[in-house]
Amino acid sequence: MAGAAALTMALGLTACGGDSGGSGDKNTLKLVAADYGDKKSNASKLYWQEVVKDFRKEHKDIKVDVQVINWNEIDKQVKTMIQSGNVPDLLQTGGYADKVADDLLYKADEVTSAKTRANIVDSFNKAGEVDGTQYGIPWTSSTRVLFYNKDVFEKAGIKEPPKTWDEVAEAAEKIKKSKAAETPYALPLGPEETQGETMIWELGNGGGFTDAKGAYTLDSKQNVETFTWLKDNLVKPGLTYANPATTDRKTAFADFAAGKAGMLNGHPTLVQMAKAGKVDYGVATIPGKNGPLKSTLGVADWMMAFKDGGKKDAIKKFLDFTYSKKMLKFNEMYNFPPVTEDAVQQMRSSGEHKDLEPFFEELPNAKFYPLGDPAWDVVSAEMKKTGGKAVTENPRQVLGDLQKKAEDAAKNK
Repeated sequence: MAGAAALTMALGLTACGGDSGGSGDKNTLKLVAADYGDKKSNASKLYWQEVVKDFRKEHKDIKVDVQVINWNEIDKQVKTMIQSGNVPDLLQTGGYADKVADDLLYKADEVTSAKTRANIVDSFNKAGEVDGTQYGIPWTSSTRVLFYNKDVFEKAGIKEPPKTWDEVAEAAEKIKKSKAAETPYALPLGPEETQGETMIWELGNGGGFTDAKGAYTLDSKQNVETFTWLKDNLVKPGLTYANPATTDRKTAFADFAAGKAGMLNGHPTLVQMAKAGKVDYGVATIPGKNGPLKSTLGVADWMMAFKDGGKKDAIKKFLDFTYSKKMLKFNEMYNFPPVTEDAVQQMRSSGEHKDLEPFFEELPNAKFYPLGDPAWDVVSAEMKKTGGKAVTENPRQVLGDLQKKAEDAAKNK
C-alpha cells in the first residue's frame, strides 16, 4: 500500500507485489501485514522497517518485501492476492483457519524452531490449532475493558463506572443532559471490527457466536435481545453515534482520546492514545445485562506461512529472528500484552507497564472467536459488512440473515 511505499529499497522493504508464490526469487520473502497504528508516528511500517533492517544484518542473502495494509482492507486484498496467484510467503492478520481448509499453509513446526514455539505462551499456541495441528502462530493478544473519562463522569455527576446495561444507559443519559461529552457512549459497529464489539455485548447476555458444539448461533434469542436493547436504549435515545454501523473503532478511540466520548469498550492501544490526549481515564470490567462480565473478549492476531513459494527455510530464519528479538518492540510500540514468555517477563518486571495489569487479569477467562473453524473468516467478513445494521434495522432479520450465511459457510468449509 501507499504507506509501505515510502520505505527505502535499500532495506529490502517495499510495497510492491511479487510473482506467483510471493516473489519468484527464492531469496526474497513477501510479507503482508496489518497496520496497527493510528497515526504516522506509530504506523506498523516503521516497526517492520526496523525488523527487516536488523534481519538483513544477520541474513544478507534474504530480502524481505513487506506490504502493510489497513485492517479495513487486508482481508479483501489478501483474498484477491490468493485468487490471482500472487500468494504472499508470510501473512500477519486476524485469522488463519480458512487458509488451512484450502491447504495453503505450512504447519507451525515446519517454519519455527522448537525454541521459538516453547517461548510462546502455550494457551495461544493451542488457539492456533486446527484439529490438533498448529498452523496459526500467535502474533499479539489483547482483552477488552470499559474505559471511562473521569472528568466527564464528574461533570455528569456519575460517581462510579456502570456495572450493568441499565447503569450504562443511565450514565449515558446523564452525560447527554450535562453536555459533558459529545458522544456519551461510543459504540463502533463499523466494518473495522464489528465482530469484536458484537461479541462483547452478546457475552453480557449469555450469548455469543457458537454453542458448546461449535455450531453458529448468531440469531439466538439472547443475541436478538442484546441488539434490541442497544437499539432501544442507546441508539434511539441518541446516546451514541447516529449510525454505529458506519462508525469504526478507530473513530471511537480517537474521540475518546480527544475527550469527546464518555465511555467505550477498549483494548490496550487506547491506554496510549488516552495518555497522549491527556485524558484522565479509568478502566473497569465491562458491564453485562445483570452485572460485570465474567468472561470478556480475548483477541489473538496471527502470523502464518504459505507453502506456495516453497521458501520454508528462509521463512523459518525470518520468523525465528522476529520472535526471538523483535516481539518486545512490537508489544511496547502498541502496549499489547505479549504472546512470548520472555516479553511477558520483561514487561512485568520493568515496572513500566502497570496499565496493562487489568488486561492481564482478564485474559485467563477471556472468550475467543471460533478461530479454528475454517468458516470463521467468511462469517467474520459477513459480520463486518452488515452486522452493525442490527442496531438501526430489525435485529432479528439482520442476525437471521447472518446466521443463514454462517450455516452456508459451515457447510462449504
